[in-house]
Amino acid sequence: MKSDSPLVTIGLPVYNAEATLRSAVQSIIAQTYPKWTLLLMNDGSTDESCKIAKSFGDERIRVVSDGMNKGISARLNQAVSMSEGKYFCRMDADDIAFPDRLERQVAFLESHPKVDVVASSIAVFRDQGNLYGLIPVPESHQDICGKPWKGFHFFHPTWLGKTAWFRAHPYTTRANGAEDQLVLYSAYRESCFAGLPEVLLGYREDGRSFKKMFSRRIAFWRAIAGHAVKSGRWTDACLLSIIQPVKIVADFLNTELGIDRMRNRLDTVDPQTEAVWQELWRNMVRLDDQDDRKGRPSGIDR
Repeated sequence: MKSDSPLVTIGLPVYNAEATLRSAVQSIIAQTYPKWTLLLMNDGSTDESCKIAKSFGDERIRVVSDGMNKGISARLNQAVSMSEGKYFCRMDADDIAFPDRLERQVAFLESHPKVDVVASSIAVFRDQGNLYGLIPVPESHQDICGKPWKGFHFFHPTWLGKTAWFRAHPYTTRANGAEDQLVLYSAYRESCFAGLPEVLLGYREDGRSFKKMFSRRIAFWRAIAGHAVKSGRWTDACLLSIIQPVKIVADFLNTELGIDRMRNRLDTVDPQTEAVWQELWRNMVRLDDQDDRKGRPSGIDR
């Protein structure tokens, strides 16, 4: 690694994530790119999350905890304001980063200086680390932003971009649940996004309830439609109001009746991604078993 390699600040909001936080953090510690700072933003957790956050013996990890519950948008803005690196990276407390995630994304941004934020494809996993499929990210800005009224297939936990861009486009607290989509919608006309086709993150999807999905659809609808109306993008607002009810029906049919014909299906996992994931998952379980023997809170669901 070059001595002049840019510093990456990783913002990871934490709220009652005792079952998964250790694995998420261990996947950052295991990165092939070493020049990073991890900000664990504890948002008033009432479980063992804060204790776990403080248990890592890595000087690159900083725990921010004030005992208050402010919400994900406020914590992300706080993390961005504390960022000291050239790049800011997103990570969630229940996901697992592939070992070369930071290295691949930083290398891309360094060689594509006009790109503000880069994301990657994701592998969806459930239960005991079983992969259920892949969701590819579009590669070009045009493909990512071609139909903003349908949402942006630009996965928030995989974002890595210029810190200056994040500071210029802060998250909105009133859009919690759709905070990432509102940032993209409000910024895409003056920004440049790109996607890396390879999978660089394992996205946890253990439980899917219609109530949870419905609340997110409504949050997205309100946030994007409200911004569209205020900015005079009436076509977007109208198309959004047509498409979102259809998506809500599709969610209901899928979660309540098991009918998935109206939903986008996952891509098949390729052998290379499967092999990398299996090794990564074994390492996470091994580290978790070591922590169990030490009497520390577990980071892998049992």
